[in-house]
Amino acid sequence: MFVFVCAGCGAELTAPVSQVALPVHARQRYGNGVQLPVLMRAGTFAVDPEPWGGPWRMWDEVEPDEAEARGIHAPVPALSDGPPGAVVIAPGDARGTRLIPEKRGGSCCGLDGADGPNMACETCDSPVATRVDDCSLWQAVRLGPDAVHRVPVDGARPAPLSWAELAETWEATPLFDPIATWGGRSGANHYWSWNPPWEAAAGHALAHLLVASEGQAVRVPDGVATDVFQRALDALLPAGAPKRRAALAGPELPAPEAEADILLVPIHPRTGRTWAPEGPAASAYLVPLPLGVWLTLVSPPPYLPVPASGRMPRDVLRDDPLPLLPYWPFRADRRTFEHTLVRLPAVRSPWLRALLESHGRDGSAVLG
Repeated sequence: MFVFVCAGCGAELTAPVSQVALPVHARQRYGNGVQLPVLMRAGTFAVDPEPWGGPWRMWDEVEPDEAEARGIHAPVPALSDGPPGAVVIAPGDARGTRLIPEKRGGSCCGLDGADGPNMACETCDSPVATRVDDCSLWQAVRLGPDAVHRVPVDGARPAPLSWAELAETWEATPLFDPIATWGGRSGANHYWSWNPPWEAAAGHALAHLLVASEGQAVRVPDGVATDVFQRALDALLPAGAPKRRAALAGPELPAPEAEADILLVPIHPRTGRTWAPEGPAASAYLVPLPLGVWLTLVSPPPYLPVPASGRMPRDVLRDDPLPLLPYWPFRADRRTFEHTLVRLPAVRSPWLRALLESHGRDGSAVLG
């Protein structure tokens, strides 16, 4: 556990927090006028290793060697020149700070951080953090890496949970979620949607699946994985008999079949490490998924696709009316897909560069 203190005066700026992996959906921008919840769980923090926010430079202003050094292997619209290493916390874990009213930015319904740090230390008035809570953005406070110091809190440091413990205790991420929006005539409106973290996780995984495909057709496991990945893979890869096969693998699951070339595996939510198999499966390409998303793939919710007739089985959910479903097919988050793909060295191959240019930015029906 740590508290973060002001680098200028030493005043405490956070509650005690423990480090976790940065969520895959941390940079997601979802919909229009959508009220997204808090990004980080209370009592946790994550370090964003990449620059965030302004100033920005267009791609033609960046030298190829610099982009390569920053881990970007294909053109992007613009690059942030903000400082890397921001500490991301939940807004409720901030202490001893005040908002800077003139740093509202170009926000619509809240704060977007476009004008730089918008939170100051109450003790010495130094800018220390940026709060983000505008519509369509995940709510978070980003502590400036040069404005704060990390101070350990006395007490035992708990060891990260094992994979077996996580598989038993961690909550699955539901596929569907009610979304609230601003701007309706009667105030906030709601609609039933695919869960935004699922769409971001799918965009992240889809980039890895394309790299793992090596330009060949891929077949994912039947069930939820088919619904969220197969349509996009079929649209983005050549048609024909699948030549590469993906399978689910992870803690508490049987060893994957020998013919699986690609494994969908979980990311440890605390350490950020990807689960890795042993034995012959160790040579397969590992596609990382947030643990909650992976758990839903492994044990999908027991929803019936159609109303049941006759006597209801014991394990069927007795919802009346039946749960609503989104009005559109599942689509992976396009921004997360692009952000991930351009940072994988394999994107330098001609076929992936051509795919990124033709499908990544044209509003394709398989990318949201």
